[in-house]
Amino acid sequence: MLQSGDRAPVPKWFTYSTTDELLAGARELGVADDILVDHDLSGLLKPVRVGGRTVGNRLAIHPMEGCDGELDGRPGELTYRRWDRFGFGGCKLIWGEAIAILDEARANARQLWIHDGSFADIAKMLEKAREKHREAWGANACSDLLVGCQLTHSGRYSYRKPLIVQRDPALDGATPVPLAGKAYWEKGPMPADYPVLSDDDLKRVEDAFIVAAKLAVKAGFDFLDLKQCHRYLLSELLASHTRPGPYGGSLENRTRLVRNVIGRIRSEVSKDILLGTRLNMSDFVPYEKGADGNGTPRPYTTPYRWSFGVDENDPQKPDLTEPKKVVGMLRELGLCIVNLSMANPYNNMHFGRPFEKPPLDGYETPEHPLLGCARHFRMAAEMQRAFPDLPMVGTGYSWLQHHFLACGAANEKQKKITFVGVGRGAFAYPDFVKDIKEHGRIVDSKACIAVSSCTALMRAKGNEYGQYPSGCVPKDKFYGPIYREAINNFKAGNTPKKKA
Repeated sequence: MLQSGDRAPVPKWFTYSTTDELLAGARELGVADDILVDHDLSGLLKPVRVGGRTVGNRLAIHPMEGCDGELDGRPGELTYRRWDRFGFGGCKLIWGEAIAILDEARANARQLWIHDGSFADIAKMLEKAREKHREAWGANACSDLLVGCQLTHSGRYSYRKPLIVQRDPALDGATPVPLAGKAYWEKGPMPADYPVLSDDDLKRVEDAFIVAAKLAVKAGFDFLDLKQCHRYLLSELLASHTRPGPYGGSLENRTRLVRNVIGRIRSEVSKDILLGTRLNMSDFVPYEKGADGNGTPRPYTTPYRWSFGVDENDPQKPDLTEPKKVVGMLRELGLCIVNLSMANPYNNMHFGRPFEKPPLDGYETPEHPLLGCARHFRMAAEMQRAFPDLPMVGTGYSWLQHHFLACGAANEKQKKITFVGVGRGAFAYPDFVKDIKEHGRIVDSKACIAVSSCTALMRAKGNEYGQYPSGCVPKDKFYGPIYREAINNFKAGNTPKKKA
């Protein structure tokens, strides 16, 4: 639940002051083969080729939204601040945050949305980040910097109303919809007759991706990411085994929309723009808070036909057969980089981002978070080894706190992954590369401590915008007052009243 105050609680899981203690913990939990360390970080500072471009190091910032844009989709003051910090910090792969392709496809009221009215501001935000990179790293520093635009349709998690591509017995019960005649934040259970997007609706979504892609290329992004993770629209399509028609059933059908978009980008937008995707390796099953406060799987039946990358007879186990096929298909179409993720941040968050403390709408972790890190590393290694010539970005490092780079260096050295990516860790410590360059190591006290305050802010809606901006409360004192206000409104049960 949401913590009071803006100070992080005493951790109950992370007890590893040294890497020797971390390795001992991994042995005790039976994941010693997955949790490795190497204090030589030089491998992470080597350049790597991506789609004909040189990227100056193997350190990446994941697509982290700050929920801090304007209501019309333009970046706000805090959006510029965050992108400036990422540009200044020194990671040579900045996987830009989710930018909605349609207003109705936004995940929150302040998510960026690219359209004719926001295009110039988004282009300015990108150029300012590059300016900060040149300021910190030299006049030619952007020659090996790669900055992407993650194009998204939020689908089931569109904030005004869910836009679903299938009925999912487990997720439908956890997906509230706006009540008739009420504001978007006043929601109730999804009714049995709630509509599924039609095939024609999905064709219009395809058209919207192309319009957005043209604007993103014009804005100057180095690559486009077609977001297929976290059960947003393209991700849910991958799981639509039971949907009839051309967008469901077979893997060919479930990938039809993303493959069509790639083909049209090449024929209608740009033959040269680099293409990538952030992909769920596995969705697993939805969880809910149990009577003891811990996460527990929502009831399900087998064979389980509403997930991607799992054993349908035991959907809590991953099966990477189809994820590998999807990567193979998209690589044939010119995909040149993949960012590997998993699970659903709304319904089984401990898989995707191992944590010390849950956010305000979450449950206590049902497993030791180190097991979650190990799962990320093990599955990413299997994917990377299946495609050794395709650069992939690994996830799951932030919970490791000041050991995240030692683990990343070991994974890179053993060719388990090409890039080490940080998400929450970049909110807390965006300039860790600068410290490596200047001091030969990171500053341990700056590292993320995974107490989910950034996620709590993402979930908090009770201000005039209908959305609080997100950032690192323990490490960035700017967000302390924002967090206190969010807590007070949450406790008071306040809802958006003005601008939203």
